Amino acid sequence: MENVSVNKIFGGWHKQYSHFSKTLNCSMRFAIYLPPQASSGNKVPVLYWLSGLTCNDENFSHKAGAQRAAAELGVAIVIPDTSPRGEDVADDEAYDLGQGAGFYVNATQAPWSKHYQMYDYVVDELPQLIEATFPVSDKRAISGHSMGGHGALVIALRHPERYLSVSAFSPISNPIDCPWGQKAFSTYLGKDREAWRSYDASELMREAKDFVPALVDQGEDDNFLLEQLKPEALTAAAKASNYPLELRMQDGYDHSYYFIASFIDEHLRFHAAHLYQ
Repeated sequence: MENVSVNKIFGGWHKQYSHFSKTLNCSMRFAIYLPPQASSGNKVPVLYWLSGLTCNDENFSHKAGAQRAAAELGVAIVIPDTSPRGEDVADDEAYDLGQGAGFYVNATQAPWSKHYQMYDYVVDELPQLIEATFPVSDKRAISGHSMGGHGALVIALRHPERYLSVSAFSPISNPIDCPWGQKAFSTYLGKDREAWRSYDASELMREAKDFVPALVDQGEDDNFLLEQLKPEALTAAAKASNYPLELRMQDGYDHSYYFIASFIDEHLRFHAAHLYQ
């Protein structure tokens, strides 16, 4: 790994690193916030944050204001990039496909399958690297926004043994039934819609047998609410399986980081309650 930057904040350290990912076959960058408690030799639990379309690790790091509460609660935050990147990595001119838009799936279709294995990167390779390198424990939570909220919910639902809690802001809740998801899934996964179901949070939650406590916040003034996000599908799925989901509709809030910054402390406290139980 190469250390790209270091900044002290709220008594802890926010650091950026680059490393070569065998899973993605390219160089990747991630950020980690280590709270003050990690400096005393103690291993602290970790929240993995998955960002949305067009983002990288810096959007959350600079705009969410999460470090203050993380320092208080003693929770590390790991922020990967949203896709593989590089000159030889497949891309698209559209903002919602290609670099910056990996959708946290394992692509099966050429040319995407060579690099776009973000699901395995987030679930396996990155946590192994983090836990082998930094003073963190194997107590994990996961969260994200929009495309990243989709990724966080899907990963927790598919691996309830690995995560103690999950949360999301404005997640793409039912991607097999919205334009963003249909475009990405047909490109990365092919035309077989049955293969898409394993990456759809509503489909997974409807059939869930093992539960990870879940908190979702959705702004009522989100421009993408009706066409792309579809929280009502997630609510119906939770009702069908009696899933422990708390979904809160927040009056006046949109899809931006102003929304995330308004409620990120509550999400961190939600996760800390499970990570330290």
